[in-house]
Amino acid sequence: MTATENPWALPAASPENWLLDPDLIFLNHGSFGACPRRVLEIQNDWRLRVERQPLQFLVRELEAHLDATRARLAQFIGANADDLVFLPNATTGLNAVLRSLSFTSGDELLVTDQEYNASRNALNFVAERSGAGVVVAKIPFPFRTADDLAAPILANVTPRTRLVLLDHVTSQTGIILPVAPLVAELNRRGVDTLVDGAHAPGMVPLDLNRLGATYYTGNCHKWLCGPKSAAFLHVQPDRQKLIRPLTISHGANSPRRDRSRFQLEFGWQGTSDPSALLSVPAAIDFMAALLPGGWPAVMAHNRGLVLAARKLLCASLGIPEPCPAEFIGALAAIPLPDAPPEAGPRLPGNEYPLQDALRIKHRIEVPLIAWPAPPHRLLRLSAQLYNSLPQYAHLAQALPAELAGFGPLLGCAVCKEHPKTFPD
Repeated sequence: MTATENPWALPAASPENWLLDPDLIFLNHGSFGACPRRVLEIQNDWRLRVERQPLQFLVRELEAHLDATRARLAQFIGANADDLVFLPNATTGLNAVLRSLSFTSGDELLVTDQEYNASRNALNFVAERSGAGVVVAKIPFPFRTADDLAAPILANVTPRTRLVLLDHVTSQTGIILPVAPLVAELNRRGVDTLVDGAHAPGMVPLDLNRLGATYYTGNCHKWLCGPKSAAFLHVQPDRQKLIRPLTISHGANSPRRDRSRFQLEFGWQGTSDPSALLSVPAAIDFMAALLPGGWPAVMAHNRGLVLAARKLLCASLGIPEPCPAEFIGALAAIPLPDAPPEAGPRLPGNEYPLQDALRIKHRIEVPLIAWPAPPHRLLRLSAQLYNSLPQYAHLAQALPAELAGFGPLLGCAVCKEHPKTFPD
């Protein structure tokens, strides 16, 4: 297939733009992203500026640079800059919120069964410490309608529900939850929301002011393609006095009155490398310049590519697509046959032998996810500008044979268990 015949082969995928191993088919952007070469060069420029005169930069100049970064990011995600603070990752933002709030034994914290494991652990921690109850809403996968996702969540809201933790884009199944109508309904009921938007920035359009979630945290190192250790937390103005950083530092008793205590405390949490955060505007601008249509074109391209890849993989396995295209951004999960006992996930990294085989024998890096629990498993596809459809075709050719090597390929058990979802 030539570049002309392959609509997914882009100049943006040039090795000049990315540092990825050219001998590896990297289909796992969703885990840690991939930062463009030019953005990393700009990050290194920031590091050099720090080291030329550390005191001058960190004490006298850094705050203004971070303010400029905050303003640029706020524009990109539809927020007011004063409501944003920076963090190294979304998990830290989620912990900052949960560990700042007070709960009692009569309170309920609502979460879905598709919540990211690290986030669920943080919720469990504060629940165990406070005596609050954790209520788990089970949302289906596969599914067919938005109501399949929203109804189980709203059905579990009670007068004792204090907080609802929602993924914007689920990590395991790659589905975009209907967060806007959910947040609107929960706001109407007087229930606060904490949205784990780890995957959302750069994958889906964001307007946090319009969304109205009480708390929203997201990463800049995934689909926005910034350097690692760049993330944000957005807090509604009337809740900012409640939220403290995990590290209490000089901002706690600063006499300054020129900015909020929220900004002062999160703005300095001890000495750290600010270069990843300061490079976020460069990532926003660089990615926008890779396609003529800017960020809307980037998002549309990645969505179109992952949908084409999902169709190809499902056809190779002889299974239906597990959910409508409207719920897909740049991630797509595909149910696989259950793993045989001897081929379950293992440490390190909880990887399956099948995942090892795809990487070692076929040079394909793609994650297998135990969901909802072993032996059930999913294969999760990512799509970014450096990917192309022939890469997924290579996976579609390799996967059935490798599956047969780790147990008989009898078709997807999920299809048999959900006759109403997948009619004959």
